[in-house]
Amino acid sequence: MEKALILAQRAFDADEVPVGAIVVNSQGKIIGRGRNKVEERHTQIAHAECNAIAQAGKKVGDWRLEGCWIYVTLEPCSLCMHLILMSRLKGVVFGASSPLFGFRLGLQEPLSLDKKGNLMVIPNISAPRAATLLKTFFKHKRKA
Repeated sequence: MEKALILAQRAFDADEVPVGAIVVNSQGKIIGRGRNKVEERHTQIAHAECNAIAQAGKKVGDWRLEGCWIYVTLEPCSLCMHLILMSRLKGVVFGASSPLFGFRLGLQEPLSLDKKGNLMVIPNISAPRAATLLKTFFKHKRKA
């Protein structure tokens, strides 16, 4: 999660909503990195998760990222959660919850991926650090 937080800080420094994400393979090696680039690219789909997953797919030469995990500093939105599911990731670890835009999981059991498996979800990892970065960003935006 530390690497994702560094990417979130880079997004903050670039005046983007501070979200960072990394994809790791089954050996724990980072195969994809992404930060929020919505403003930079002028597109709604340039979320950190989308960018990290796209990079991981290019690196492994396949859109199927079975056995991989994504670490993201903010609870994924429904768009990103759908991409996570479609990419066949094994799990998602996220930092701060997003009551407004987050894919409200709130499940006690793993989210069903398909008949072959489940998507594991681990929330609230480094949540205070991720939340502080987000709160600071939006506090500055509201003053501007």
